[in-house]
Amino acid sequence: MTSSQGLQYGGLTIDTPVVLAPMAGITNTAFRRLCRNFGGGLYVSEMVTSRALVERTEESMRLVSHHTSENIRSVQLYGVDPKTIAQAVTMLVAEDRADHIDLNFGCPVPKVTRKGGGAALPWKQDLFASIVGAAVKAAGDIPVTIKMRKGIDSEHLTYLDAGKAARDAGVAAIALHGRTASEYYSGEADWNSIASLREALPDVQVLGNGDIWSAGDAIRMMRQTGVDGIVVGRGCLGRPWLFADLQKAFDEYRLNPNSDAAIDPVQPTLGEVGAAFKLHSELLVEYFEDEGRACRDVRKHVAWYFKGYPVGGDFRAALAQVESLQHMDDILATLDADAPYPGAAAEGPRGRLGGAKSCALPENWLDSRELVQSQRLLLTEAELGVSGG
Repeated sequence: MTSSQGLQYGGLTIDTPVVLAPMAGITNTAFRRLCRNFGGGLYVSEMVTSRALVERTEESMRLVSHHTSENIRSVQLYGVDPKTIAQAVTMLVAEDRADHIDLNFGCPVPKVTRKGGGAALPWKQDLFASIVGAAVKAAGDIPVTIKMRKGIDSEHLTYLDAGKAARDAGVAAIALHGRTASEYYSGEADWNSIASLREALPDVQVLGNGDIWSAGDAIRMMRQTGVDGIVVGRGCLGRPWLFADLQKAFDEYRLNPNSDAAIDPVQPTLGEVGAAFKLHSELLVEYFEDEGRACRDVRKHVAWYFKGYPVGGDFRAALAQVESLQHMDDILATLDADAPYPGAAAEGPRGRLGGAKSCALPENWLDSRELVQSQRLLLTEAELGVSGG
């Protein structure tokens, strides 16, 4: 049955049942703080690999850092080895670095799935169960959740088996992205699969992910699938005010679950968009402690923030090469601050798209649902780097 009362992760209460999906290179402390200015929910860190965290690499330690204003410190871990996952979780708990831990089993990036990691891993039922079980045991009272995809492709679905195994291991919630790894971010998310998981697992919280581009989409998913909450990824890119819309929508939904009354969405002027972009940049400077790095990092957000607004190619090109906050001020000063919200042109899909593709897998990966010895060494290569994606 759908809950309109928020989420309960162990001793943590999340009043607004909205989760910011971890996105590599996006959901750092700066972006999380910006989004939290607009609405409630759970704001999860970028994905960090368990091996890098155990090795305490400089970048992995930065990824799990949180601002003092973040009252729920949420960290997403990626890993392929139960022992290393347990070590990483033990470290986070012992050093009081997290209040919630999420495990990523949904990454569709070929460099990860080719080594048996990400969305390919739940195919190996024994390995998946071992990783989740090790994390839950090491976490103790800290709630653990998982995020996954439907499976490798339409012929090799894993979400029902994986969901049941995660439930049995004691996770607090399961989030399902309604696409397979081979679908990548193409087409439309399959909300029916999310409803099927919800029906199969009535005794654990289930969240839906995929194609939440507006608050209306979020409420439709709640009604159509019966989930306990929703996960927002690409829909908030360049639109941190989406969380204000979601807050209003869920406040109304909590009071009137059957109401079809539409909320009044945030429709920022061009000046307000420019101000949000500048604030995002300032928060990045604080996060990186390096103005140049912050300006380079925010460049990738230009197209998302100004999607649909009549700013012209020269403006976009200039901001995509911004070098300092003063330089940014000079560029933003050329905007028509009173230009109104452009409507549908500023809405809809954004971020990664791309067509469906064959999921890259290790040799003979699909031959068995159990991990064979020859594949264990290969798996270690799936966790090279810091972010995993």
